[in-house]
Amino acid sequence: MDIDTFWDVIEAARSGTAEAGESFDEVLVRQLADRRQQEILEYAERFDELHDALYRWDVWAAAYLIGGGCSDDSFIDFRAGVIALGREWYQRVAADPDSLAAHPDVVQAANVRERPEVLFYEDVNYAASGAFERITGDADAFYEAWRSFRETDAGSSNGVDMGEDFDFDDDSEMSRRLPRLAAVFLDTSP
Repeated sequence: MDIDTFWDVIEAARSGTAEAGESFDEVLVRQLADRRQQEILEYAERFDELHDALYRWDVWAAAYLIGGGCSDDSFIDFRAGVIALGREWYQRVAADPDSLAAHPDVVQAANVRERPEVLFYEDVNYAASGAFERITGDADAFYEAWRSFRETDAGSSNGVDMGEDFDFDDDSEMSRRLPRLAAVFLDTSP
């Protein structure tokens, strides 16, 4: 599955959410389950590539501000949530995580006292395995197929450059690096 097809799947699930009255992850699992198992594995491969590309300190800092903190596990869910926003928002966030200050869900979350876990979307991480289970009836079938798929995939890389580390609890540093998000969540001016 090439990157354009991956994003077509994401956009179709986003469109289907409104039509079906189901959550995004439910529609995504259903749509993936209509594909061949090889395509589901290829979807998972593209998902991992995009997910890994967001494994950066500046993106984590954005998640930290939006979520009022962000653990390792929450950051996994946040990156899945950014992918679920679709190609346009994904590209914006990849280029400039501070751009999330303009996303309607982030703006809405900033205006409530108890912050919901906006953009932290754990179930999106498991769409491929959920589709496999739906097809096979076996919860472990995806992981067995994935191990075999990854053994034959020589093109993967494990090197990650997270960029420059910085202190998320330093309001002046956060304001310097993410001025729009800091203005919304730290009550500072950009």
